Amino acid sequence: MTAAQLLGEGFTLLISGMGFVFVFLTLLVYATGFMSKLVMKYAKPDPVPSAAPQAKLTAAPTQDNQLMAVISAAIHRHRNKDK
Repeated sequence: MTAAQLLGEGFTLLISGMGFVFVFLTLLVYATGFMSKLVMKYAKPDPVPSAAPQAKLTAAPTQDNQLMAVISAAIHRHRNKDK
C-alpha cells in the first residue's frame, strides 16, 4: 500500500467514525426529549406540601440558637485557620 492509499483509508475511517458518532448522538438527543415528554405526560405530579404549622417550626428555640452559635463558630474557625 502506498502512503496515498493509507491516507485515503484514514480519512474514510475518520469521516465514517465521526458520522456514526454524530448520528448516534443526534438520535440520543431526540430519544431523551421524547422520553422526557412521555414521562411528563404520564407521571403523577408531586403534591405541593402545605405550610407547616408554626408550633412545629418553633418547637425548641434554645436548641436552634445553640446550633446556630456552634455552626457560626465552626465557620469562623474554618475561615481563619489559614491566617
